[in-house]
Amino acid sequence: MSKSKHPSQPFILEGQFVGFLIKDGYKIKGLRLLTKTGEQSIKLSKIARASCPTRLTYGLWLQIWGVQKGDDADQCYKAERILVMPTPPQAPWSEEQDCPAVAASKSANCQKTRILVCKKSDCCKRGGTAVTEALEQALRDRQLTDQVSIQFTGCMKQCKAGPNIVMPDKTRYSRISAHEVPEIIDRHFQSQPSNHQPSAENVTPK
Repeated sequence: MSKSKHPSQPFILEGQFVGFLIKDGYKIKGLRLLTKTGEQSIKLSKIARASCPTRLTYGLWLQIWGVQKGDDADQCYKAERILVMPTPPQAPWSEEQDCPAVAASKSANCQKTRILVCKKSDCCKRGGTAVTEALEQALRDRQLTDQVSIQFTGCMKQCKAGPNIVMPDKTRYSRISAHEVPEIIDRHFQSQPSNHQPSAENVTPK
């Protein structure tokens, strides 16, 4: 029986949390961590996924233990244990400054307006995944991807009215379908809004 050319080995990574790795629009499969050497994508084992806090905030400092496979050119990290740390231990940058990679990422994010999309299971079951895909397509079609980003959120407390999205001006849309998305995008991001308006029960200003 042949042995793996690059056997697994344990690792410990420390850095700032910048997002989740999402599959099928809502399943959390991993984390994105900014370290002093750059951004790393880290898959979650079943144990780590079950214990991973879902309310991790941007920039939170984490220490991750797990197993690394592959060589330097093709690394694959799989987390077994995640620790939330109160302060960056011996950070290579000052406490008053972000990690350079985090600062650059924040700068890029601050230049974009954001559409909030609930990704809890109730909204997804009511068509949230299709709505997300329609949002992504509408932004691409209108060449807005450099100006507008989609941010997934936890429960918006309107589960029975899903799917739920919130536009940059705080207008909440509930019970929407994918075919309504292009007109909603036109209304919020173009000077000439569409003549068609979703019904009053579907639009709830926040």
